[in-house]
Amino acid sequence: MKRRKFIGMLAGAGACMAASTATAGGTHHFTGYPESFGVLFDSTKCIGCRKCEAACNKVNELPAQPVPFDDLTVLDTRRRTHHDTFTVVNKYSVNDKPVYRKQQCNHCLEPACASACFVGAFVKDKTGAVSHDASKCVGCRYCMIACPFEIPTYEYHDPITPRVRKCTMCQPRIEEGKLPGCVEECPKGALVFGRREDLLNIARERIRKHPNVYINHIYGEREMGGTSWVYISGVPFEKIGMREDLGVTAAPELTSGALSLVPAIVGLWPMFLTGAYALTKRREKIAEEEQHHAVAEAVAEAQAEAAKKTKAAMDKAEREKQAAVDREVKKALKEAEEARLKAQTPADPSEQ
Repeated sequence: MKRRKFIGMLAGAGACMAASTATAGGTHHFTGYPESFGVLFDSTKCIGCRKCEAACNKVNELPAQPVPFDDLTVLDTRRRTHHDTFTVVNKYSVNDKPVYRKQQCNHCLEPACASACFVGAFVKDKTGAVSHDASKCVGCRYCMIACPFEIPTYEYHDPITPRVRKCTMCQPRIEEGKLPGCVEECPKGALVFGRREDLLNIARERIRKHPNVYINHIYGEREMGGTSWVYISGVPFEKIGMREDLGVTAAPELTSGALSLVPAIVGLWPMFLTGAYALTKRREKIAEEEQHHAVAEAVAEAQAEAAKKTKAAMDKAEREKQAAVDREVKKALKEAEEARLKAQTPADPSEQ
């Protein structure tokens, strides 16, 4: 049985089971912890210095980046987060003026990644952070598909223990009473950390006081059910690469129908793994047998070729030996003939 056919049969069985017994995993409506934290990003204050990137790299102990953080030429190329880069700053030209926007996980109040994860590897914490438990992750990467902000990334370069990676909102630092690294290092106050409700009030007050500076909208207040990171801007959000087509419905409500299959799939997951393991082992066994057969053929061919070369060498040596014997025989016969003729020649009379 081919693997694709096996998976298709498994999916069909899961659907049948779900139709009768499953309860949707995403029907529970959760609006976040009332005292949770968040961050307000003000694009009018951001200067694109990349100090937030450097701080994020440091506090999360991420690998050194190929381009130094004080090199601002990278802002000329649109970037996204990566498995070893939890936040990036991008530059946009709006009315011939540069506008900067920081991108990282928005830590949704009702995360799409968590609603799509059938093993519970993603958790919305009371601090406001959406954390990921790599020990539970099965590597399905549904979270990457589900996230409307394209944030979770995968360590494709690691074939042994790859992980899903993203911004943690510096949850360990928050629990210690510290600021997130990026907020602490921002030199212009473009990032403000605090209780989410307080941040919304700060954003509303800035918009009220400076209506000619800001767009009258707080991005993340209601998008996808709300996010812990919220944004205010002096230009339309779509101009700085932010989606404005998401609506206000939280991810679990949108995915509840699809997630009704999840309990059944979770129950069938061991069967799937067992079947996949069996298919893999069979493929490995066939490959091993083919390899042994190929090795045996190669050895036989090498032995035949060696025997052929040995015989050819022996035949050549025999021919050369016989030729040498023939030469010696001819030489001896010649010398004997010369001696006979010499013996038959009469002596010179003058010598008598």
